[in-house]
Amino acid sequence: MGRGDQGSSAGRWSVIPRVLCFLFRDDQVLLLRRSPAKKIFPGRYNGLGGHVEPGEDLRTAARREIVEEAGIPVETLRLAGLITVDTGASPGVLIAVFVGEASGEPAGSTPEGTLVWTPIARVLELPVVEDFPALWPRVLRFRETGEPFFLSYAYEAPDHLIIQEG
Repeated sequence: MGRGDQGSSAGRWSVIPRVLCFLFRDDQVLLLRRSPAKKIFPGRYNGLGGHVEPGEDLRTAARREIVEEAGIPVETLRLAGLITVDTGASPGVLIAVFVGEASGEPAGSTPEGTLVWTPIARVLELPVVEDFPALWPRVLRFRETGEPFFLSYAYEAPDHLIIQEG
C-alpha cells in the first residue's frame, strides 16, 4: 500500500484519536472532576486525557496529557483497551484507554477541573460521565489480569448510549 492509498477516505469511516488515562496509587485512582464551566459533562468525574496531536503515538499523547493535567510522573502506563465511538457522523472517535501507576500529588485545580485521589471502592458513588459505569469494571479487570478490552459506543438517541463489547 503506497502513501497515497493510506490517505484515501472515500466511503470509509474516519475517527479522531483521543486518550483516557486512569492512574492508580495503592487503593486509590486519580480522577478529574470536570469544571462546572465545561460544555460537556460539567462537574462530572472521569480519568485524565484528551486529543492526540499530529505525529504523536497514543502512549506519548497519554503521557503528555497526564503531565499537562496532573503534573505528576507516571511509573507505568499500559494500553488497557480501545473504544470506538460512532457519533452518528464521520469522523467518529477512537479512545485509547491507559492504566498506570503514579505516586505524586497532582497539581490540584486546572482549567480542565479538579484532580482528586479517590478510593477505588467509592468511585461509582460519584457523579461520573455517562459511560463510566460500564467502563470502570473493565479498567479494574485489566489492572488485575492484563487482558485488554474492546468496546464500541453508539447513540440510539441523543441521550441514549449503547455500549457493545467486542
